[in-house]
Amino acid sequence: MTASGAPVHVLEFRMVRGTGGGPEKTILAGARLADPARTRVTVCYLRDARDEVFAIDTRAHALGVDYTEIVERHSLDWRTPAMVSDLVRQRSVDVIHSHDYKTDLIAWVAARRTGAGLLATAHGWTGHSARERWVYYPAHKRLLRRFPLVLAVSSEIRDEIVRHGAAPARVRTLLNGIDPDIFSRRRDCQLEARSRLGIPPEAFVIGAVGRLEPQKRFDLLVSAFKAVRNVHPQALLLIAGDGSLRERLQRQIAEEGLGESCRLLGLVHDVVELHHALDLFVQSSTYEGTPNVVLEAMAMETPVVATDVGGTRELCHPGVHGLIVAPADPAALTAAMLELVDAPSRRSALAAAARRRVVEQLSFSQRVKALDDIYEGIGRRAR
Repeated sequence: MTASGAPVHVLEFRMVRGTGGGPEKTILAGARLADPARTRVTVCYLRDARDEVFAIDTRAHALGVDYTEIVERHSLDWRTPAMVSDLVRQRSVDVIHSHDYKTDLIAWVAARRTGAGLLATAHGWTGHSARERWVYYPAHKRLLRRFPLVLAVSSEIRDEIVRHGAAPARVRTLLNGIDPDIFSRRRDCQLEARSRLGIPPEAFVIGAVGRLEPQKRFDLLVSAFKAVRNVHPQALLLIAGDGSLRERLQRQIAEEGLGESCRLLGLVHDVVELHHALDLFVQSSTYEGTPNVVLEAMAMETPVVATDVGGTRELCHPGVHGLIVAPADPAALTAAMLELVDAPSRRSALAAAARRRVVEQLSFSQRVKALDDIYEGIGRRAR
């Protein structure tokens, strides 16, 4: 709450195509859990009129979040900055909180036009096009130098922003959080969850969640899983998510002779139910910001094997909350999976420690409180 006594009105502002990823979970959950006495949150997404898969609006409305969107005719619609500035004025927004290279630029322009406070969260740079890697991302890192405050979702991202000239005092690390009440394992749900997926009770089920895109390296996971299955024929691999590599991965599964032991589930909306069917969770990425999927597994007491990328080890301390291995190393991934398949007591100890860390240090309520404090400080200055 500002000196005027009114809660700070924050516009969470982001662009995404399709169904989005981890940042959408963070933004929508943060809006749902924000303290209304301190912070009033409106979520606004840029939506390309040509995007037929966009689904953020449906998710926002299901959560009861105050949601609006700005529809662009195409990705370079010149009307967009004016529309955002008008929205800020009409809704008396105090703070614009942007979340990607495009909305950061538009937010910076809108803040200069309207006098609203400005904040960006850097989730990382995960695109694969040459234009993104050689034009947009370098320009984005230079733009962030102009922001009064940037939140980085991992120390690695924070260091990258500082290396590109941002004042260290203006860049803070704020790890993602999760709601441990929603993401909570019930032992009596395992048989039902497996039954719905057609999985026998005796199977050892390994799971992964993420967009089927190059950075996730599900191709590497499939190869590593084949080696695991050579030792443990009862093992199954479930990969939840969709993306541009689906057909290629399906071909790889067939070529590896894995058949129904490795299944691409497509988009899974109930991740909690999926975790009830799992014995082990694996992240195989070569790049992450702070991976929400690892947080979900930790909260759900699903033992974790993950690659040492982004903020993963800041969430999941190696050997304490999970096993962390080098990225792009299928032999290391295989060895870690085999280590836990063969050690049920070790799996239980890691899972219990991971759950305690989430409850005590990585809960979403703690993250939201930290954000509310930041919003109040910026809102006071803006007013």
